[in-house]
Amino acid sequence: MPRLAWLFDVDGTLLTTEGAAREAFAMAMRQRLGLEDSLTDIAFAGRTEPFILKDILARHGIEFSEIDEARFWDAVFDAMRAKFKPPRGRLLAGVEALLDRIGEERDWVSGLLTGNMTEMARIKLERFGLHGRFAFGAFGEQADGRDALARDVVGRVGRRYGVPPSRCIVVGDTVHDIACARAAGARVAAVATGTQSRAELAARGPDLMLDDLADHAPLISWARTVATED
Repeated sequence: MPRLAWLFDVDGTLLTTEGAAREAFAMAMRQRLGLEDSLTDIAFAGRTEPFILKDILARHGIEFSEIDEARFWDAVFDAMRAKFKPPRGRLLAGVEALLDRIGEERDWVSGLLTGNMTEMARIKLERFGLHGRFAFGAFGEQADGRDALARDVVGRVGRRYGVPPSRCIVVGDTVHDIACARAAGARVAAVATGTQSRAELAARGPDLMLDDLADHAPLISWARTVATED
């Protein structure tokens, strides 16, 4: 049975879409609602996509039926597939090597903890051949907010693998990742590879603070210590 579970954020931690996701939302708004909005002042980083959509709809005074919402998401996904193609986007430094290193540990398991909708995460990860690298995932539509999502997936990890919250490590690039890890009783490693600075992240007291994942040795060394705890 695994001794340690990794919970990776996607955007700003594993990869960057270079703005493609925001553009996909804006394109869906044009196609489904006939509205022009660049969404540049809507916060995306670290938030679940359903909450992002709530902000967009509230700004324009729109209410969706379930059918309307499903059609809107389909439009977002179609737009993302169109926009997120080479050479746009990049995998962040050290990510593949880190996942390879984690995969060498028999007692470690890796999953996702992301605000992305399931299909949006698939589109992004498949672009870099990463979708099959994770044993499980928690996605934006599965809970009401990031904290609830973290508590849910940490609970699932405990039931499925017998790994307690204290041996779950959230890896993320925003203060929301730190907050949701704390809400779930998990550990957290923050990486300053997204839109928030090292100082902003460090002020929230992560268990480990990294500039990036290019040198994964400190992260692996710390994780080994966490894995040996009772």
